[in-house]
Amino acid sequence: MNQPQVKKTTHKRRLFGTDGVRGVANQEPMTSEMALKLGRAIARVLHEPDPSDQSGRGRPPSFAVRNGETDKHRFKILIGKDTRLSGYMLETALASGIVSMGADVLLVGPLPTPGVAFLTRSMRADAGVVISASHNPYQDNGIKFFSWDGFKLPDEVEARMEEMIFGGELEEARPTASAIGKAFRVSDAVGRYNVFLKNSFRRRLTLEGLKIVVDCGNGAAYKVVPEVLAELGADILPIGVQPDGENINRRCGALHPESAREVLLHEGADFAVALDGDADRAVFIDETGEILDGDHVLAICALDMQEKGVLKGGGVVATVMSNLGLDLAMQKAGLEVVRTQVGDRYVVERMLEGNYNLGGEQSGHILFLDHNSTGDGAVTCLQMLALMVEKRKRLSELHSVMRRLPQVLVNVGVRERKELAHMPKVMRKIDEIEKSLAGRGRVLVRYSGTELLARVMLEGEDQKKIRAMADAIASEIRAEVGK
Repeated sequence: MNQPQVKKTTHKRRLFGTDGVRGVANQEPMTSEMALKLGRAIARVLHEPDPSDQSGRGRPPSFAVRNGETDKHRFKILIGKDTRLSGYMLETALASGIVSMGADVLLVGPLPTPGVAFLTRSMRADAGVVISASHNPYQDNGIKFFSWDGFKLPDEVEARMEEMIFGGELEEARPTASAIGKAFRVSDAVGRYNVFLKNSFRRRLTLEGLKIVVDCGNGAAYKVVPEVLAELGADILPIGVQPDGENINRRCGALHPESAREVLLHEGADFAVALDGDADRAVFIDETGEILDGDHVLAICALDMQEKGVLKGGGVVATVMSNLGLDLAMQKAGLEVVRTQVGDRYVVERMLEGNYNLGGEQSGHILFLDHNSTGDGAVTCLQMLALMVEKRKRLSELHSVMRRLPQVLVNVGVRERKELAHMPKVMRKIDEIEKSLAGRGRVLVRYSGTELLARVMLEGEDQKKIRAMADAIASEIRAEVGK
C-alpha cells in the first residue's frame, strides 16, 4: 500500500478548508460581506499568472491570459448553488463582487456541484463557483471554486485569494462605466446537465424493468437525477425532492440512507441511491437492504474497468480513510491502492499526477475522470446501474468482490485543531493501542477540514475491541481540546 501523498504548504489558511470556505450562514466567514470579497477576489485572481504552474499542475485560467491579452478578454464566472435558504443571500453578494471587478456572471440556480463543474467547461467560463455546504445542515453554507477546466482551484490560488482579501489589495481596482460586469441567468442549465449525464450511460443499455429508489436529500439534484433515470426507462420512486430551503439533508440523503432503505424494502425495489446536498457523492443500497459505501463502489468499478482494459494507472486512488478490505480486493486482482490525505481535491491531484482514471473516498465521492472533473453522484449511479444491466447481476452479487474489515469512526467536537504531537497523553494512548494491534489493524486520528471535529478511526478484527480503543483515544482528545 502506498503512503499518503501529503501536500505541504507554508501558507496558514484563514478562510479555505479542504473544500472551500464553510461555516454558519450569516456568521463569519459565511457573511454577505465575505461573499462579496470572495467574488472580487476570484475575478481579480483571473488576471494574474496561475501560481499552480509552479506546482506541476500547469493549467492557466484562460486562453486570453495565456497569450497576455487580458485587456481583450471579458471574464465569465458561473455561479450555481444548492437549495439552502441562505443561498439567495450569498449568490447576490458573490455576483455583486464579481461584476464590481469587471467580470460577467452566469447564474444557473440550483444545480449539483458536478453540474457546475461540467457547465464551467462546456460554456467556456473562466471559473465556476458553487454555493453549498454539501452534507451539512441547512444553517451552514459554503463557497467553493472551480478553474476554467472544471477542476477545483489549487491551494496556491486559494492562498493568493486570501492574500488579496486580508491584504487590502481588492480596494485598488474598481472599474467604472462600461467596464463593470453584467449578470445573466442560464435558463437551460438543468437540461444541459441532463444531456451530459445521459451521454455517460452506454447508449445500447436501458433501465427498463428496474424499480429504483432515488433520494435527493432535498438538495441540488432534486430535479435532474429523477428526470434522467426516468428518461432512461427506470420506474423511479423519488424521495427528498421537495426542498423548502430548510430541509436539505434532514433525515434523508447520503447521510441518512436508512430512509431510502425503508422505501426500497417496503416497495420491493431493485436498487436505491441516496445523494448528499450538492450531489457530488452517492451511497447505494442493494435489493436486500445492505448499504454500500464508496470503497465497495471503487472495488466493483475497478475490477470491471480492468476487465474491459480501460483502467488507467494500474489501480485506484483512495484516501487514508478507506477500508483495508479495498486493499485486499485490489491486491487479489493485481491492482494497487494509492492513498492520499482526506479530501477529493487531493484524490484528483494524485490521479492527475499518476494518470489514474478512477479514484474516490469512502464517503461516496467517486471520481471517473473519463466523465467529469469532480465527484459526481449521478455519474456514479449511472455507472453502477450500467454494470448491473450489462452483467445481468443484482447489486448484492456485484459487491461480493470486497469484504469489509470491521471499522469504527468516532467524532469528537473540539474547540481548536491543536497538533496531535503537542498532546502527549493522546499520543501515548495512540502508541499503546497501535502496539496492541500488532499489525493486525490500524489507527488514524485526524481533524476534519470542514468542521471543528477530531475523527478517530480504527480498523481491526474484533468490532467490540476496536470500539473500546477508539473511545479511549476519543476520551483523551476530549479531555485536552473537547468543547
